[in-house]
Amino acid sequence: MSFTDPLSITISGSAISLPRVNTGDENASEYMSGDGLYKVTASHDYGKRTRRLLRIDASKIAPDSFRPAENTRVSMSNYIVFDVPPTGYTNAEALAVYQGFKAMFTATSDLQITKLLGGES
Repeated sequence: MSFTDPLSITISGSAISLPRVNTGDENASEYMSGDGLYKVTASHDYGKRTRRLLRIDASKIAPDSFRPAENTRVSMSNYIVFDVPPTGYTNAEALAVYQGFKAMFTATSDLQITKLLGGES
């Protein structure tokens, strides 16, 4: 089953529409912006553990740090992975762990993430 199509994400105050562009197999879907600068992937891998991934890849055109007169495409990614055993955790229990984790890193205007991006641990 896929997410609602298209997905929508707001980055720096700009809403971006991400229509589904690939379902690959029954365990993955990709959504991409019309300009190709943003892609969201949702996938599931089943083995000894179940891995559920939600990932965004973001790109932009920026001056090349080695040749400032030239522009180049640079990219970054951000993702969350749920790595759970096949039994022992219900979806509700995994969601509760995620909600506690999210509350920790979003508290005080994303202070923990700001510190992490600054190199703190």
